[in-house]
Amino acid sequence: MQPVTRQTYQLFWHHARRYRALVTVMVIALVMAVVLETIIPLSYKRFFDILSTGDHQGATAGVLVGILFNILWLNIITWGLWRVAVFGNNFLQPRVMADLANSCFAYLHGHSYGFFISRFVGSLVRKVNRLVDSFENVSDRVYWELGPLAVRIIAILLVLGARSPALAGILLGWTVLYLGINYVFTLYKLRFEEQRAAADTAVTARLADSITNNANIKLFTAHGHEQTEFGKLTERQRAITRFTWDLDGLMWALQSLLMLALEFSMFYIAVRWWRRGQLTIGDFVLIQTYLLQLLHRLWDFGRIIRDLYKGLANAQEMVEVLNMPHDVQNKPVATPLRVSRGALDFRQVRFDYSSTRQIIKGFDLSIAPGEKVGLVGPSGAGKTTLVALLFRFYDVTDGRILIDGQNIADVTQESLRSQISFVPQDPILFHRTLLENIRYGNRDATIEQVKAAASAAHCDEFISQLPAGYDTYVGERGVKLSGGERQRVAIARAILKNAPILVLDEATSSLDSHAEQLIQQALAKLMEGKTTIVIAHRLSTINKMNRIVVVRDGAIHEVGTHAELVKTSGGLYRQLWELQAGGFIV
Repeated sequence: MQPVTRQTYQLFWHHARRYRALVTVMVIALVMAVVLETIIPLSYKRFFDILSTGDHQGATAGVLVGILFNILWLNIITWGLWRVAVFGNNFLQPRVMADLANSCFAYLHGHSYGFFISRFVGSLVRKVNRLVDSFENVSDRVYWELGPLAVRIIAILLVLGARSPALAGILLGWTVLYLGINYVFTLYKLRFEEQRAAADTAVTARLADSITNNANIKLFTAHGHEQTEFGKLTERQRAITRFTWDLDGLMWALQSLLMLALEFSMFYIAVRWWRRGQLTIGDFVLIQTYLLQLLHRLWDFGRIIRDLYKGLANAQEMVEVLNMPHDVQNKPVATPLRVSRGALDFRQVRFDYSSTRQIIKGFDLSIAPGEKVGLVGPSGAGKTTLVALLFRFYDVTDGRILIDGQNIADVTQESLRSQISFVPQDPILFHRTLLENIRYGNRDATIEQVKAAASAAHCDEFISQLPAGYDTYVGERGVKLSGGERQRVAIARAILKNAPILVLDEATSSLDSHAEQLIQQALAKLMEGKTTIVIAHRLSTINKMNRIVVVRDGAIHEVGTHAELVKTSGGLYRQLWELQAGGFIV
């Protein structure tokens, strides 16, 4: 068994065993039902033996009627056992599937920021759905088909062996051969099923990526290019799908020949022993009944195994994600962050994206409680990476980041992020109402508090014009709002959160001059008493900061106030200021 397949079974059992008592009852009911179905043909054997040798008198008829009632009661008991199995499964499967979905949700969101920026959203969603569906597929194959088949084969061999060991031996040998051929074939075909699942994932990911970027496709007139690339993926999917279907067709042809050979051989030998008086008419009925039961279910064995491994292959990608350790984890002894003043210290911080790409190099900066610090520098200097390290989206390669003397690597991630408000350059909103998006800053806030924060961020200016007001859905990622409107919602969210540390990343970049002036007033009020880091390319937005830190190539290049830095001859800040002619690019 491959490691991932074993891990998939372990994952499914880990979730199913929470309902161990129910699983036990279901298994007992299933086994008893199959055993009774195997015993019932013995009553038919006796019925036909008496029918073929007895007379038409009342005594014989009474025995036959008694056998019929016995068959009836056995069938009623079997019916009841199957109902226990069915309704037990109806309760168990949806519960376990919901548990699996919740586990995937929790573990996925435990992965670091870097995990998500290198993966397609649509692909991850598909993997979760496949894993949940795979449990239904695998459990159905095991519980309803493979389990009953195994019990039925054992029971039939035992009953048939008591009547004719030779026939039972023939049936056993044929069954081992048949199952062995199917199993070997399934293992051979498994790798092609995995390729087919991977091809399907690639098609889905490309489709999702193209739909997300439909505007870019139109702007760059790339429809033909995208269609060609998508066509290559679907052609690969078509080719591997046809190949796997052709393999199925070949296997079905071989199965038919094997079954014809078994049925002919069993009855040919049975006829010879009947002529010797070793078998009765009832034995023929028994053999035929068992062959019908067995061949019908063995015919499906190939499909069952293929469906089973197809389900396992579909689950494989998500199981690998679930077995992938989180890059950023809380320490076993992590404690909640306690912020009393809001002092920030970056002490010789170094961060490497890889062994060959160093982003932050020995960054050393102390920010006093309540101090307002601006971060400026060329694109790619490492400003946004510093913020990501502060939020612990990544762990530093070397050095420490302290908040009120507490190493952020020693505190819980949730408590760390709860103490920092963030307004990004390009806010991404949930496809929910404006009320829900703003309230995300403080999910316990009242409607009055939400509206007060929205008013302070000047959101009410556009919300009041919407027919549904605060109940307006903003669309996926907030696409129904303009960039400036999304930024105002993000600012309102930060106002509502009211954390002691505030980070602004080009928070007014999408606003017009009039709106920016209003928002700057709101931000000035928001920054009161808070330790604040402001990332800005437009230098006019930070010239009133207590200090400005100029970052270049992942290290501090200059530090000072606006007035000090513009006087530094040959300084980078002065060059940037002059290029922008007072804050605006000329």
